[in-house]
Amino acid sequence: MDRAKPFDIPKREVWEAYKRVRANHGTAGVDGESIADFEADLSNNLYKLWNRLSSGSYHPPPVRRVDIPKGDGRGGTRPLGIPTVADRIAQTVVKRQLEPLVEPCFHQDSYGYRPGKSALDAVGVARQRCWRHAWVLDLDIQSFFDRIDSNLLMRAVRKHTDCPWVLLYIERWLKAPIQMADGSLVARERGTPQGGVISPILSNLFLHYTFDIWMRRNHPAIPFERYADDVICHCRSEEQARTLRASLETRFAECGLTLHPDKTKVVYCKDDDRRGDYPDQKFDFLGYTFRPRLSRRRNGFGVSFSPAVSGKALKSIRQTVRHWILHERSDKTLDDLARMFNNHIRGWINYYGRFYKSALYPALRHIDRILARWAHRKFKSLRRHKRRTHHWLLNIVQRQPDLFAHWRLLYGRGRTMGAG
Repeated sequence: MDRAKPFDIPKREVWEAYKRVRANHGTAGVDGESIADFEADLSNNLYKLWNRLSSGSYHPPPVRRVDIPKGDGRGGTRPLGIPTVADRIAQTVVKRQLEPLVEPCFHQDSYGYRPGKSALDAVGVARQRCWRHAWVLDLDIQSFFDRIDSNLLMRAVRKHTDCPWVLLYIERWLKAPIQMADGSLVARERGTPQGGVISPILSNLFLHYTFDIWMRRNHPAIPFERYADDVICHCRSEEQARTLRASLETRFAECGLTLHPDKTKVVYCKDDDRRGDYPDQKFDFLGYTFRPRLSRRRNGFGVSFSPAVSGKALKSIRQTVRHWILHERSDKTLDDLARMFNNHIRGWINYYGRFYKSALYPALRHIDRILARWAHRKFKSLRRHKRRTHHWLLNIVQRQPDLFAHWRLLYGRGRTMGAG
């Protein structure tokens, strides 16, 4: 270790951070340098980064802004900030230092971007609590990541560390400009861009003090699930939910944030045991729609307030499948197609199939309809007979039920493939 350096950052930390960034892949930042480009002179690049971090001379380059579709089926985009490869490594060095200090303090019902917790955990807990509590306050924070107050955030960071280089570099990242698609630079005084390695832990820390701790102190009887800025609160009555909303509007305003006046709503968790009616009886949370559904119960069937894959998520799945242009890939074999797309299909099943999985079946059957179109175009013997194409695919399913990730789910236990 060079003792002349003002900051004692081990070279090993930079190496470990690089390995994490490499495993996560990711695209190039404003310098156009990919991970492969960075690795072309890896030893030298890592040394230069360590040297600048340790000397205090590291200044983050601008963050490249890209707009990605929201995936909510209504159009519109969400801005992401893409740091350079070197900057992602630098952010990971700081994250590895900060995370062990803040993680033990976080609330048990904060689920976003935390070790050992997942979105599905949050959905499962929300499901149980909707059965026990008749009312939900569904919170929507307007432009949360863009409106985080940097001064309040740094106060929160200082509660957990006095490490000078952690504080220095977080402050610099919060002020790093954004480079727009046309190359222009936009100065930043608030917010932390989605897409940065350090952003999830900083946004969690901000809402830890803005919301989690405040709720524990002021409304300890109201349970909630929070995944980043997606928040669901469970209330005993409509009056309690409305009182909480008014209280939270004041609290968020004190911290420089605003609740969306239309998207924040009180929801009645209607089921067979709950009388009365209410305009809002459903809400979306982490890709699932919670609403009254016909479900199997101990005494047969009844209506239960439960989650299933949301319509927005189903539309996003169909859009992804459409972009595969699967039916035009006549140069590929069926085995090739399975290798190309099974990871996507398996991911959808693992996530959206956890609760009320039958709601996912239509999207999976859609894949098979496109496979039938592919076979119809590829094989001359099938071109004149759509019915024959259906039987051909059915035979493949029966002979190789594990070829595509969704086939056992759809056609196992004697279930048959419907025509068309």
